[in-house]
Order: sequence, then structure tokens, then C-alpha cells
Amino acid sequence: MKKVVVLTGAGISAESGIATFRGADGLWENHDVMEVASPEGWAKDRDLVLEFYNQRRRQLHTVAPNEGHKTLVRLEEKYEVAIVTQNIDDLHERAGSAAILHLHGQLLKARSTNDPSLVYDWPGDITANDKCEKGAQLRPHIVWFGEEVPMLQRAAEVVYDADIVVIV
Repeated sequence: MKKVVVLTGAGISAESGIATFRGADGLWENHDVMEVASPEGWAKDRDLVLEFYNQRRRQLHTVAPNEGHKTLVRLEEKYEVAIVTQNIDDLHERAGSAAILHLHGQLLKARSTNDPSLVYDWPGDITANDKCEKGAQLRPHIVWFGEEVPMLQRAAEVVYDADIVVIV
């Protein structure tokens, strides 16, 4: 069976009503990116960062996978499909895709600020009172500007191993 890797970005989820970050009226139009998506922004105003991502999380609960997500699931009937996505939403999972690699993290997860290996499913708001099992503050499980992309090497391996690569 041929291996197909599909690289997805904001466009596929925009059809579901998820605001893109860079487009016209995108999320960065209304926010200084460094204030809400960087370690420096977190250090300066943790509550602002938490509320920014809590709003994204709440919005995610109001949308559904679209035909693009569903088409990728149907592609799995004929090919071994891996999705490498820049998106932080869970629409590929909800559509039923089996193999998804999230480059920039996942909105419905939280992680420890002191131990990045402590990652938790977190569908609701993250508050200043939410701590990991070691007592450290939880933060969104998102790769911020200025941080390394931990899944980048794995993504390169997946793409290298593919017979077909599609960019959506």
C-alpha cells in the first residue's frame, strides 16, 4: 500500500469556522503575537496568554470537521495516510483520521511549565490555579514563537518515508 503524507495548515480548518492566525481578520490582526504566543508574553502576562488560548479552546468546541477533513479519512481506504499538520485543533481526529502529527502542539492539551514531558488532555479552560503533578503551572501545549518545534524531526522522517506528499 502506498504511503501518502498530507501536510495541512490553517486553510483546511478555516472552512470549519476556525479563525486563521495570519489571514485577513486573523487572530494576529487583533493581538500582538509576542504578547500571546511567546515565552516572553507568558512571563509578562500569563493571564492574557491563558485567556487567549481559552477563547480558542471554547471556539473549537463549537465547530465540526468539514468535507476536507472527511475526504482525508476516505483517502485512508486506499492508502496508508499520515497527516502532518500545523493546526492546533482536533478536527482531523474528530473526522476520524488515524495518524496525525501536530507540529505546533494541540489546543486541547496542557503541559507543565517545568517538565514539558508532562502533557495532559485538557478540554476546558486552563487557569492560574491549574498545576501539574509536580506543582508547576500548566500552560497551553502549543509551540510558541522562539521555541523549538519538537516534532520537526519526526515530521521530516514521515515525509521522507512517503511515496506521495500532498500539501493542502
